[in-house]
Amino acid sequence: MSGGVEWALHCCVVLTGATEPVPAARLAAFHDVSPTYLAKQLQALSRAGLVRSAQGQAGGYQLTRDPQAITVLDVVEAVDGRQSAFVCTEIRQRGPFAATPEQCRVPCGIASVMYDADRAWRDSLRATTIADLAGRVGRDVGPETLPRAREWMAGRSG
Repeated sequence: MSGGVEWALHCCVVLTGATEPVPAARLAAFHDVSPTYLAKQLQALSRAGLVRSAQGQAGGYQLTRDPQAITVLDVVEAVDGRQSAFVCTEIRQRGPFAATPEQCRVPCGIASVMYDADRAWRDSLRATTIADLAGRVGRDVGPETLPRAREWMAGRSG
């Protein structure tokens, strides 16, 4: 998984409750990350319909729907794509004891375990929403954290 997923998830969390678009430069400054690289992640979120961008003086990014309706999996797939983390190369058809294609009609035990793990991982990410993550911020680092972050994003502090 790319680092862009982490950055995109953090941006989605701080965008919860934003009442006006937040400029990409402000999001990058808040997280102290590369504006250029973050812009790519925000564009991926926009292409996936998870955020919308507004141009101009009051431009920036906002979530397109309620944070309860955006899953972590939505963000992961927007940034990194939908492909499985595991790609079977059918190594059992190589080497001195290579299996025939007929012997490889079903996935081997390794591929089966890896596909099951990928499914479980996706199910877990699908069950967690941006609202869930925002709630964890409040529990983990204090209930004032996100409101203060939103004020900063809006340019009303720091």
